[in-house]
Amino acid sequence: MDFQKHTLNNGLRVVTAPMSAMESATVQILIGSGSRDENVKKQGLAHFLEHMVFKGTKKYPTSAVISAAVDGIGGEINASTGKERTGYYIKAWERYLSLAFDILSQFISAPILKEREIEKEKGVIIEEIAMYEDLPMYKAPYLFEELLFDKTSLGWDVAGTPETIRTMEKKDFEGFIADYYQPENMVLSVAGKFDQSEVLKLAQKYFGKLGRSKLDVRNGKLDNEMGSGKSHLARQSEANPVSHFSPRISKLNPSKKPEIRMVNKKTEQAHIVLGVRGNRLGHPDRYKEAVLASILGGGMSSWLWNEIREKRGLAYYVRCDIDHYKDTGYIAARAGVKLDSVEEAIEVILAQFNKISTPGKVKDRELTKAKEYLKGRLALGLEDTHSVSEFFGDQELFEEEVRTVEQVMAGIDAVTMSDVHSLANGFFTTPKLNLAVVGPFVDTVKFQKLLKL
Repeated sequence: MDFQKHTLNNGLRVVTAPMSAMESATVQILIGSGSRDENVKKQGLAHFLEHMVFKGTKKYPTSAVISAAVDGIGGEINASTGKERTGYYIKAWERYLSLAFDILSQFISAPILKEREIEKEKGVIIEEIAMYEDLPMYKAPYLFEELLFDKTSLGWDVAGTPETIRTMEKKDFEGFIADYYQPENMVLSVAGKFDQSEVLKLAQKYFGKLGRSKLDVRNGKLDNEMGSGKSHLARQSEANPVSHFSPRISKLNPSKKPEIRMVNKKTEQAHIVLGVRGNRLGHPDRYKEAVLASILGGGMSSWLWNEIREKRGLAYYVRCDIDHYKDTGYIAARAGVKLDSVEEAIEVILAQFNKISTPGKVKDRELTKAKEYLKGRLALGLEDTHSVSEFFGDQELFEEEVRTVEQVMAGIDAVTMSDVHSLANGFFTTPKLNLAVVGPFVDTVKFQKLLKL
């Protein structure tokens, strides 16, 4: 699968991936900022702003007008906010791509941010926060990241807290837009059926007039050549050093021993996440990590699935996740288990960590299966134009090099048995272990005693 890159005069990068067999295309604008770039007193601002742009722009003044415009072409519109990026996309029939460009450019450059809509949306977001608090399956991973990245903005919940949401004002959104919704911090990614020259014309027409900000957001500092004065972000940083400029995350627990974080909650299942800090986004060992996680918990024939669900019947869901940020990452096993079987499940997970660190325990057929699983999932995932726009767009946004699908598959194929063992030995040591638990428990001592490799 091929792609092309073009950079507009204002610094906006445009990535295009043709998929001639399709009849539609996805137009997506990705911003390299999220909850990690917030002030501690304004947690949830990036996510709140994502909500607010759908409330109306200068040309499309209400949510009803935006919805009618997209529904009128049979399109699909949505957005997402993470810790380091925000994305807005429209998927539409090829003949209507100009409308998609128009609406998305309005999201970036002309949201109205009506005060009454801000006040109304506060209630919606507070209810969203409450909803996820009531879903322990989703609470546990958030708790795990809070444990790993404690006292940095990377450890905050993307949605913020009810207290911070209530303080949001129009000027907060305007400041965030001024600092981050800028061409040098964005990528426009288009995938599907389209005419290349027409797409570049549309990109220039709708996004080419966006001006550069005074903040060099890709380096986290003011660009002296663009002017003087302090940006909104710089002022936030002085008032709150735990923000975009937070220090690099250590790969070892600060206490040099296993760490536990627990939420005591009445549940029918205990939800656990057990793992270690890993590598940053784009690290050379990315393919090794993927194969390692696949062997442990990638699918219904993985080690964790067989040992925890099939052999012992301890859980309904169990898997191994990997996630990456600009300067750190993690690998972790995740499961929802019977309340009286939590200790047994933890012991089994640790046993699999030990096993994969031991030479000779991973069989050739298991290594091959893990690789084919990853490649097959990648191929299936890229059958959709939205997924392809994210595949190329996210790489351009965060990494120095954009890889093709073929390059990724070749990287997976190159992983050896020795690579897996070596990586596992570096990751899975007792001092690096971290455990998050959501369930009706108050005593962490019994869990602490189990955390040994």
